[in-house]
Amino acid sequence: MKMIGIQAIVTLVTYFLFIAMAFRSVQEIHIERYLPLRALPGKLLIVLLSITIGYACAQFFLSVITNIQNLIYLIK
Repeated sequence: MKMIGIQAIVTLVTYFLFIAMAFRSVQEIHIERYLPLRALPGKLLIVLLSITIGYACAQFFLSVITNIQNLIYLIK
């Protein structure tokens, strides 16, 4: 039961970390230069794009970690 709690914490921290990294990266692109967006819809687009990219990267990272952990079953 304790292992499930640790895995949940690691998963949440990974999601937030990757979303924060994606947010910083998307802000540096300056999307408002390329798309004629008003203030609020432009900021919402940046946030949603950051969540999408961050979630996808975190899922990939967590999937790789899980698959590496499962490689031990090839030996047993």
